[in-house]
Amino acid sequence: MFEEFSSRDVDGPAGKLRTLQAGSGAPLLLLHGHPQSHVMWHAVAADLAKVFTVVMMDLRGYGDSVRAASDVEHQTYSKRAMAQDAITVMKACGFDRFQVLAHDRGARVAHRLALDHPAAVERLMLLDIAPTLAMYDNTSDAFARAYWHWFFLIQPPPLPEALIESDPVRYVRSVMGKRHAGLAAFTPAALAEYERCAQIPGTAHSICEDYRASATLDLAHDRADVAAGLRLTQPLRVLWGEHGAVGQCFDVLDLWRDRATDVSGRSLPCGHYIAEEAPALLLAEAMDFFRC
Repeated sequence: MFEEFSSRDVDGPAGKLRTLQAGSGAPLLLLHGHPQSHVMWHAVAADLAKVFTVVMMDLRGYGDSVRAASDVEHQTYSKRAMAQDAITVMKACGFDRFQVLAHDRGARVAHRLALDHPAAVERLMLLDIAPTLAMYDNTSDAFARAYWHWFFLIQPPPLPEALIESDPVRYVRSVMGKRHAGLAAFTPAALAEYERCAQIPGTAHSICEDYRASATLDLAHDRADVAAGLRLTQPLRVLWGEHGAVGQCFDVLDLWRDRATDVSGRSLPCGHYIAEEAPALLLAEAMDFFRC
């Protein structure tokens, strides 16, 4: 799917980070969501690389990146730690300043990346999320039912891990297939990759730790930002699927305007997996927003 891209492993703070790169324009980092990998960008990456230098990476715990050992405070999978991975990757690729396009979990990493490293992030586009703190603080019955995995994965080990490991493919298909477009949104090759990576030893624990961090340490970091009045200052564009739970349960633009100074965005006629459900619309938005 990525014939134009060169692949290499970068040594990150916790271990190897699978990285792909192509193009020769301004640097653009792509960060994926759960339970996926860089493969989720397969329908847009080649076109973006005609204009930008596109760098894709697998987040720690996902794809073919490291399954790092966790700790009791979940620092290993905090978005702060994962943001540092992104900085390490981009520096290894020769870039100190770049733009970011990110979806789902990757968008939460991008949010922290832009807050912790404002000089590195020029502008960012976040797909189908509202700020993590706002989503937890405003959880409704409808949201909890739609995003059941948020509350399942944060349960103490080893129960969530054991249930996922009993049938990783079923877990992937259950999480991804029960949203708006079902499994039809994913090409067979992409779905096969998500399923392969879910079966790599340590994946279940890494996924759980990612979400446990979001419900604990990440919230502490977010609350500290709010208390200090820290907001994103980079241009931010947010897109969400009109058929997805985020747009139906939250006022996405209003919540982001509480956390950033320069916000634009809109809904797209799709569900959660924008890059695979509506790649042409996403590509048009990206070409309009990012600087060549």
